[in-house]
Amino acid sequence: MLPWRRALRALAAALLVTGAVTLTPATATADAASTAPAISRGWNDYDCKPSAAHPRPVVLVHGTFGNSVDNWLVLAPYLVKRGYCVYSLDYGQLPGVPFFNGLGPIDKSAGQLDTFVDKVLASTGAKKADLVGHSQGGMMPRHYLKFLGGAAKVNALVGLAPDNHGTTLLGLTKLLPYFPGIEDLLTTKTPSLADQVAGSPFLTKLNEGGDTVPGVRYTVIATKYDEVVTPYRTQFLTGPDVRNVTLQDLCPVALSEHVAIGILDRVAHHEVANALDPAHATPSTCLS
Repeated sequence: MLPWRRALRALAAALLVTGAVTLTPATATADAASTAPAISRGWNDYDCKPSAAHPRPVVLVHGTFGNSVDNWLVLAPYLVKRGYCVYSLDYGQLPGVPFFNGLGPIDKSAGQLDTFVDKVLASTGAKKADLVGHSQGGMMPRHYLKFLGGAAKVNALVGLAPDNHGTTLLGLTKLLPYFPGIEDLLTTKTPSLADQVAGSPFLTKLNEGGDTVPGVRYTVIATKYDEVVTPYRTQFLTGPDVRNVTLQDLCPVALSEHVAIGILDRVAHHEVANALDPAHATPSTCLS
């Protein structure tokens, strides 16, 4: 088992002990990790055809230091079980850096997302996809939507703790305890970290002229305990067809922070399902 996954399991266990009933049990992560390959559960299954109930495939976009598997060990099966065709990609690889992704220039990563969405649409025959991203993965797709023609191919973008208006390098370093062995990368060239710092040229261009583009529905799900993207309200978007959600408004005892809200939190995952199918949404509560 990867070291950072062990750290996440320890985090989940600690939160459960302190009463964080909103989290998926740590055993769920362990069970998912022991089930391989992912395609055996219908995740990244290119034979999947969207149903009438869920006509759009869902593309999952991991965060900084993440990858297409470990970021989604809980959410991907959760959505597959609900009848969605679900796919995930790796992006932002640096030469000579295995496993840890989301580190390359974000505009180039958006180009990788563009190619991947085209592949998914061609495979499923769908006209549009829905995107769900965690951290950088909730922000990077906005470049794809705004500058690479993605708005014509995407119905909805759901961001879990996205750094839509940036963070500080200090904030990004708070991810390090979850990814042992990655600290040396901070002393080398890591373009995505520079791109995510508040006020960077990348973010200035991304947010010029408004946060959103017409024709796409946006949902942001944030936690007030986010220690990486702070203040947490900087994650929220402004514009038409935007819904900003604070996890603690749904469940006051939710303790998830930046990593857990994307990877483990079942209330957040229920809210993702609501965002993907708002016509059949049900209230998200501590018991979701």
